[in-house]
Amino acid sequence: MVLYLVPQTSALGAILLTAYLGGATATHVAAGEVQWFFPVIMGVLVWGGLFMRDAQIRALIPFRKRAS
Repeated sequence: MVLYLVPQTSALGAILLTAYLGGATATHVAAGEVQWFFPVIMGVLVWGGLFMRDAQIRALIPFRKRAS
């Protein structure tokens, strides 16, 4: 979690948090629990936060507006 909070290592922290949350999701699914969506939502929030604060990540995943 600390790696995600430090701006220089936030991408590595997001990758490690995603791996951790992926394991939590797999555990919940394997146990047949319905709470598997919580780690998925947390992972989306982690990457959404990184996307909004890091210009290099935004450059990797460009969202373009459609011309009307």
